Amino acid sequence: MNRLFVTITLTVLAFSTTMLGQEFQGTAVYESKTNMKDVKIEGKDMNDEMMKGIMERINKQFEKTFILNFNKNESVYQEEEKLEAPSPGLSMQMNSFGGSEITYKNVKERLKISEEDFFDKEFLVTDSLKIWNWELKDETKKIGEYTCYKAVSIKKVSKKDLEEYEEAKKKQESAKTSFFVMSEPEEQITTVWYTPEIPVNQGPADFWGLPGLIMEASFDNTIILCSKIILNPKKKMDIKKPKKGKRVTKKQYDSLIEKQMEKMTDENGVINIEVH
Repeated sequence: MNRLFVTITLTVLAFSTTMLGQEFQGTAVYESKTNMKDVKIEGKDMNDEMMKGIMERINKQFEKTFILNFNKNESVYQEEEKLEAPSPGLSMQMNSFGGSEITYKNVKERLKISEEDFFDKEFLVTDSLKIWNWELKDETKKIGEYTCYKAVSIKKVSKKDLEEYEEAKKKQESAKTSFFVMSEPEEQITTVWYTPEIPVNQGPADFWGLPGLIMEASFDNTIILCSKIILNPKKKMDIKKPKKGKRVTKKQYDSLIEKQMEKMTDENGVINIEVH
């Protein structure tokens, strides 16, 4: 390892001795945005202004605030509850499509448990934590008052990725309309910024595995950025494993989603989603 990483490690160890000797806890607030630029909108009697409005509403659906409660080994990540009423039609369609409600991670046990809501059915999905092959970089920047270090993970294009692309491409070529534009698979680069000043092996969503809390993550068309940190709150948090929903493995859950998508796909390979 280079000298920079050794310095980081020593800092973490020194900080851990003082802070993690006690029951170290914290809360991080994250703002998440996704640009759905790969979505293609087509429909009868739809002009450019209508399409633009629908795209704005779709992107708005993917602007969310999440809360991460964490201690040395565990964390719970969930969307912040909002009081405002959802937009009619589109909001209900997007929400019913599914999404993670609560994600629990235990880095000591390498365990992930998610409460998922898919078409109004609740599932408890159990899986192993994803292994990230992080490359530590020399770059630093400030996020709030914390000095953060850059790390990158690169996923190469696999043979399976190429086979799935060729199959989807054939279906698209024969389709009259298409909701999602299938692009040729490329390397997936995930970039994160972590701070050794908060020495926990945690982060938002599926991210973990660095010598400090992950403060920012960017991948595909999504960016997740920490906007607020509270360390050692006066009221002790009780971080628990989620228990709501039918217990399934990740493989079983993916199979359920695949079957539902097949039901929504017509003979031309087009996914039909109504937008009101």
